[in-house]
Amino acid sequence: MRRFRLTSAPSVTASAARATALAALTTALLALATLLAPTAAADDGWEWEDRVADAMSFRGAAFDTCNTPPLDTMRAWKKSSPYSGVGVYYAGRGRHCLVQKNLNEAWVGQVHDMGWQVLPVFVGSQSPCVYAANKQKVKIGNQPVKQGSSEGEQAVQEAAELGIREGSALYLDLEAYNANNAACAKTTLDFVRAWNREVRERGYLPGFYSSAESGVRQIEQARVAGKSDLPAAIWFARWRSGPALYQEAALHKDAWQHRRIHQYAGNSDETHGGKRLVVDRNDVDAPVARIG
Repeated sequence: MRRFRLTSAPSVTASAARATALAALTTALLALATLLAPTAAADDGWEWEDRVADAMSFRGAAFDTCNTPPLDTMRAWKKSSPYSGVGVYYAGRGRHCLVQKNLNEAWVGQVHDMGWQVLPVFVGSQSPCVYAANKQKVKIGNQPVKQGSSEGEQAVQEAAELGIREGSALYLDLEAYNANNAACAKTTLDFVRAWNREVRERGYLPGFYSSAESGVRQIEQARVAGKSDLPAAIWFARWRSGPALYQEAALHKDAWQHRRIHQYAGNSDETHGGKRLVVDRNDVDAPVARIG
């Protein structure tokens, strides 16, 4: 570093010099803090839009189950269960329960009229390094961006056919995968971002469901890195003793505020109003479907 001799020292007091140095140090520290801190601007990967701010939101308990329940079960549970929201596996080639004999536009409209908040879940292609054996046949291929866009279009079309309107949140379901596999993780993120972009451009809100320790952790890393086309809402699975929406270690506490769902228990055998279901339990503070 070059050193300069100050020739006008008599005109600068020692106190002023110290003040100048302190100001420079303060400016540098503030700049460093800005670089290191997770920012609200990086939260979603895009700026807020009116339809995001105006989304239908729900705060409360929800369940999801593989097969869409009959209307009489939904009616009984609405009267006697602690739940007010229901996750519905409405589309996608990766669903475990592909045949949904109860699910149609009339079902969606009637459960909405009962007072249920609907969380539409799209289970499409899965990560190339997905762990579950029953998802091995539906892996993302070698054109993840094209495939993600195509499945995003499908997600919107099938939602609309069920009476789920623009402005609704649609949740992409990616089961747990090996996010430490760099090549696989890149393919997976490319697919997710393309799906999000397509859904968003068609007037819906892209949500994302996955394990806290794989997909959700990767999405949070992408947020911190400033990636665009990230989910507008996060649905994370971490089964534990109770809900912990804003205590999740994989997510920064300020990220996705009022856009989170915690699936905190699975395969819970419950009976309400004389109707039995095996469900996953969720705590919700997030956007839901607009119906009608």
